Amino acid sequence: MQAIRSRDTTPERALRSLVHAAGLRYRVAAKPLPGMRRTADLLFRPTRVAVFVDGCFWHHCPDHFVLPKTNRDYWTEKIDRNVQRDRDTDARLEAEGWLVLRFWEHQPPDAAAAEIIAAVRGRRGKDADGG
Repeated sequence: MQAIRSRDTTPERALRSLVHAAGLRYRVAAKPLPGMRRTADLLFRPTRVAVFVDGCFWHHCPDHFVLPKTNRDYWTEKIDRNVQRDRDTDARLEAEGWLVLRFWEHQPPDAAAAEIIAAVRGRRGKDADGG
């Protein structure tokens, strides 16, 4: 499992390229909260938007996940822990006022980028209006 990329995957790079081309700047693989060991794939700190691009296998995509035939107990437990950690991350960030956006690796990058751009710009507008 050492060879599995935790950042700079093809779906992440495609998404980052589109968001950057729209003029938005972000942090890559950054921790949203001090002391939090989890990192967001794209982080817009001023507007408190955290973006995660989840792999279909590692995060149990309802459309594409297939449990391996061997060592089923190990993989079931491992993937379930990943999903549980995702939910905990979402809850912790939302409690601190963050907007959490999650996308599957198979989703079209242009649609995901449009959603991210709208969210970041929308939150900028709220900040500029004082709320």
